[in-house]
Amino acid sequence: MKILITEEQIRAKVSKMARTISEKYRNRELLVLIVLKGAFVFAADLLRKLDGVDVRCDFIKASSYGLSTESSGMVKIELIPSLEIGGKDVLIVDDILDTGLTISEIKKWVEEKGARSCEVCVFLDKPERRKVPFEADYVGFKIPNHFVVGYGMDCGEKHRHYPFVAVLE
Repeated sequence: MKILITEEQIRAKVSKMARTISEKYRNRELLVLIVLKGAFVFAADLLRKLDGVDVRCDFIKASSYGLSTESSGMVKIELIPSLEIGGKDVLIVDDILDTGLTISEIKKWVEEKGARSCEVCVFLDKPERRKVPFEADYVGFKIPNHFVVGYGMDCGEKHRHYPFVAVLE
């Protein structure tokens, strides 16, 4: 394993992202929709740093990977949120924007549920892997095409607990 992004770099970036999101949604209600499982660590750190925002959070689970390191290309929504989405400002928080297939399907699903607005916040972006045109509204780090683990991201349900992001070699 080779460390790609340190714990210190993550802390600084998450704080910066939280300030930007807080400025936009200050004194407003925001439904944060956390994509499981990979985004839970990032989302927890981000939510704790939001200031002046009336936050509600819920979870969604969608997958195109299974236990593999390659996307199957088929997106399956496995868990839907329990909170009402219609009429809400929604921020989808995900760990990594890779092919764009999963996050574009989740955003489409949220919009179909009648959200007032829907933005996407991702911790990592791998633009060279995109299979569908998609850009996140908030991006932590753009990275090259490496399979990464740590900070909530896994390989076969392993390595989520690392406080850094590493390239799995």
